[in-house]
Amino acid sequence: MFSAMGTAHALRRLSARIGPSQRIAVAMLVGVAIGICFPDGARRGGFRATDLQVLSTLFLRMIASLIVPLLFGTLVVGIAGHGEDMKRVGRLAVRSLLYFEVVTTLALAVGLLAVNLVRPGAGVSLGGGIGGAGVGLAGATPTFAAVLEHSVPRSFFEAAAGNESLQIVVFAIVFAVALSQVPGPAKTVMLSLCESLSEVMFRFVAIVMHFAPVGIGAAIAVTVGRSGLGVLAHLGALVLTLYGALLAFAALVLLPIALAWKVPIRRFWAATKEPWLLAFTTASSEAALPLALRNMERLGVPRRIVSFVLPAGYTFNMDGTALYLTLAAVFVAQAAGTAMPVSRQVLMMLTLMLTSKGLAAVPRASLVILSGTLAQFGLPLEGVAVILGVDALMDMARTSVNVVGNCLATVVMARWDGSFPVPAAAAPVHAGYRAEPSR
Repeated sequence: MFSAMGTAHALRRLSARIGPSQRIAVAMLVGVAIGICFPDGARRGGFRATDLQVLSTLFLRMIASLIVPLLFGTLVVGIAGHGEDMKRVGRLAVRSLLYFEVVTTLALAVGLLAVNLVRPGAGVSLGGGIGGAGVGLAGATPTFAAVLEHSVPRSFFEAAAGNESLQIVVFAIVFAVALSQVPGPAKTVMLSLCESLSEVMFRFVAIVMHFAPVGIGAAIAVTVGRSGLGVLAHLGALVLTLYGALLAFAALVLLPIALAWKVPIRRFWAATKEPWLLAFTTASSEAALPLALRNMERLGVPRRIVSFVLPAGYTFNMDGTALYLTLAAVFVAQAAGTAMPVSRQVLMMLTLMLTSKGLAAVPRASLVILSGTLAQFGLPLEGVAVILGVDALMDMARTSVNVVGNCLATVVMARWDGSFPVPAAAAPVHAGYRAEPSR
């Protein structure tokens, strides 16, 4: 008995020493092992790795359940609680969209350069494929007008039920601006309610994250158990090209941006690594959103900026997904043996720069945009079926880069308006802006 008690005590002490990121990393390794040992094709002892899908689903549902109240509460307090006006909100929106457009274009360019240098599609055979389904996906690509319409909710409750982050942000901004113009106790009561709501939801995030290693380990086990590691044998060049291009994008674009705006790299990575791991293992930007909101605010980014820029980035700043789209489209052209001169590839890049802004407005977003682009440029839709074999592995990488890119955007926007704490030894990025408290 004493031995068992001593072992349990030792395990508790070991668990206390291991941080959240280490627990998630261990869970990933365990998940990979389970997926290899209990693949989907062979049921051993009545168990398959895919049977753990329920644990992953429970975790993602818990995350989804807290997004709307957390977004609404933090954004209303961040704007109405600090005397924010529509002019300042509009200035933040314009700067954010400008930044998003520049960085997304650079991501597309990196993807285009990588796929032309490596040529992962050379020698790949496009077998039978998706036929009518591909045509359906291609026809679902949204127009610019549809994206604008999608950003404004018909009903707050409908948007909340669908976890439409961008619609919640638009509603919350208008609500907060209206609240800032309300005098007397009505404003005080509503602000107090929203502030209490946001504080409770941040505690909610902390509770849910205790379950993260279980949910993430299950998600990895299901992915490996369903697809297996053998899928890399045929399309490994495509997967490795994407991962290499994403690393190059981080090193050549995101890191110089961080250095130029004097972002504290170590502190930023400490705040970002958990949301990054969460996005990588679940392949869900939504799953990482609550933790990213909390960690960026703890880093010192004002709540009003975090609550606006992160959700807006899910529509306008999908760096990893944009890079993936241009790489995948040219990969299909290479596999089909279709000549793609530089001028045509640049036109494709410009097309993706516009159409990728509708990612939040449609389900299976990346496949829809990719199929629409292939159809527009006369490329075979069977290429989508080939890519689907390794799409889960690529989705993990591009989603995690999306999260890091949006987290960096919040710090850059805070630096731009002088509201992010600047170390005493460092000069302000723009002398015209006066530093102010982050709250």
